[in-house]
Amino acid sequence: MKRQMISIMIIFILTACLAQATVEETGAVAEGVSGNPWTAPATPSVPTYLPSPCSGDSGTLSVSISLSGPESELDKCYTTPGKPLNFMVSVSNDGKTEVEAVVSVKPEGCPFEWFSSTTTAMTIPAGVSRSCALEVLPDINAVAGEYKFAVEASAKCRRSDFGEAKFKVQAFDYASETSVSGSGQFQLNKNLRSMNSGIKATKNVLFSGSVDALVKNEYLVDEAKGKNANFQEQDAVDNYNAVSLGDALVGTESFKSSAVFGGVGAKVRESYDVQQMEFKEQDFTLHQTGSLKKTAEFKTLDNFTGYFLIDASQVIPGEKNLKEFEEYLGSFEINRRILFRDDTKSKVPCGEGDCSKASSSKAPSTPAFTSLCHSSSCNNFANRLNSFGH
Repeated sequence: MKRQMISIMIIFILTACLAQATVEETGAVAEGVSGNPWTAPATPSVPTYLPSPCSGDSGTLSVSISLSGPESELDKCYTTPGKPLNFMVSVSNDGKTEVEAVVSVKPEGCPFEWFSSTTTAMTIPAGVSRSCALEVLPDINAVAGEYKFAVEASAKCRRSDFGEAKFKVQAFDYASETSVSGSGQFQLNKNLRSMNSGIKATKNVLFSGSVDALVKNEYLVDEAKGKNANFQEQDAVDNYNAVSLGDALVGTESFKSSAVFGGVGAKVRESYDVQQMEFKEQDFTLHQTGSLKKTAEFKTLDNFTGYFLIDASQVIPGEKNLKEFEEYLGSFEINRRILFRDDTKSKVPCGEGDCSKASSSKAPSTPAFTSLCHSSSCNNFANRLNSFGH
């Protein structure tokens, strides 16, 4: 009996301890939770202003595009198919730090292939302008007309900008291109006369033997503008050799720019009879209008064995008479350039003293040549004759 009582007391004590522990644990949980246990956790607040990655640095890029060449040059925006125009792209940075700018071409009406580059990177210090060259080369099949394009510059922490440019493609009035390679015989004859350009060109070539390449090209633009030539003749020979006895490369070529028809009064005649020609690079260019008007230039670079002749002259009645003659027989390499200009203007020469004072004083009168001409070229000659007598 006594043992039973002790067992009951032990069980009672253990039950009471367990109940107390449960109450304390429940109280601890209740004490750790405030308010409604189903309330969602608080959302962190977002600041109303986010700091800029530029750290206060900003500014604008400015883009300008200009054609290379003097400002006084007229119609320099003109070109012809296959002839490049050179532009200068300038980008300025008015920010406070250096930037890495990306300069991109927006071709608009131009093919991408016409541009020397379409994207380039430029490092531009603060407050400085940097420039890069951009070449635009219309292909040989370009349609005549006006073209335009844009160049855009962009960089981090800078407002982008773009500039626009325009140019004009002038069509050929006449173009003739010949390219020959192989062995055998052929004959070539050309005869060109243009009253508007004051040009007369003849070409007669007899070929017998072997050649890697022989090129004869001619281009004519009557009213050429800018730096375009009114007439251009290009020759090239690569590795000609006589194969059999009697083979030869024989030719006679002449170019004349008549002063009577507004040319420069220049004449170039070339004759050759060669058995071997390692190379020949030749160019004759005439400018009667445009930026380089009244200019004729002849250039030739030749390596040959045989006979070669160059006869050149310039005759302007009453003003100028120049002659040059060269003849070669043997094995030679020659590099020749002849430039003729006619930029003379009728001016009354100054005597002793200040020209401005001399012009204000009356000069003794001289008898003038009375012009009976009806053409402008004849009148120009009469005017030069009168000024020559002063």
